[in-house]
Amino acid sequence: MRQLARPHRLAPGARVAVVAPSGPVPEERLQAGLDVLRGWDLDPVVAPHVLDRHTAFDYLAGTDADRAADLQHAWCDPSVDAVICARGGYGVQRMADLLDWEAMRAAGPKVFVGFSDITALHEAFARRLGLATLHGPMAAGIDFLKNARAQEHLKATLFAPESVRTITSGGRALVPGRARGVTLGGCLCLLAAELGTPYARPSAASGLLCLEDVGEETYRLDRYLTQLLRSGWLDGIRGVLLGSWQDCDSYDRVRTLLLDRLGGLGVPMAEEFGFGHCEGALTIPFGVAAELDAEAGTLTLDEPALR
Repeated sequence: MRQLARPHRLAPGARVAVVAPSGPVPEERLQAGLDVLRGWDLDPVVAPHVLDRHTAFDYLAGTDADRAADLQHAWCDPSVDAVICARGGYGVQRMADLLDWEAMRAAGPKVFVGFSDITALHEAFARRLGLATLHGPMAAGIDFLKNARAQEHLKATLFAPESVRTITSGGRALVPGRARGVTLGGCLCLLAAELGTPYARPSAASGLLCLEDVGEETYRLDRYLTQLLRSGWLDGIRGVLLGSWQDCDSYDRVRTLLLDRLGGLGVPMAEEFGFGHCEGALTIPFGVAAELDAEAGTLTLDEPALR
């Protein structure tokens, strides 16, 4: 797996588009997130359909066509320096086929931020655009709005990425050791759901795999991990970073499952790495070469996440 193209860092005054590729966005949370971005001296612009709600399926932020159009227009607008998702939820997989990937590739690289359901777009941007992306807090996310650490780590990554080349989790080694590879991953259930689609990487080989999830029963986590193992997608990975498992079973039970399913890979694994659906979530760049030190709980990037 090769390192992907890194977009340029942001500067004060940069124009940032906020889009909603997945679930509906509460207006008060959106406005609060816009205030945070303005406080960073950014110029946020809201895509036309961000506050829409699908008439038949209220778990979607508007129609598939409108959500896709918002993302594509934002990406292809030369005045936009970054695209930040408003929230996750569900819906990316319904609209991915409606995007004009050739036009988006021609528009060139820019910063892209999101997590949860946005995992499907991280995979698509990697495979279709060859672009490094940021697995990080979203503009209308509750944990982002209420947590200074999440805000400051994302801000540092966007404006001064050299200051966060070493990401320290404070977690522990589930399997000790060091490993080098290219970062990838996201929400476990989305990675499993993407298998077999034209947007998923054919393999995570040579990668440092970042995994997290939210609200899943242990047997479902087992199913996702087993599917990734049986498909061969995990063959050849170099290391694993485990994030949050918010609203899943007790962490002791989840840890036992993670060891049972992933321990046989024989690679270093760091747990409680502080990214995902948790308070103070760290921003993790995907598509960059890095070294994992599981015992120290650190991920050290070869180069800053953004140029």
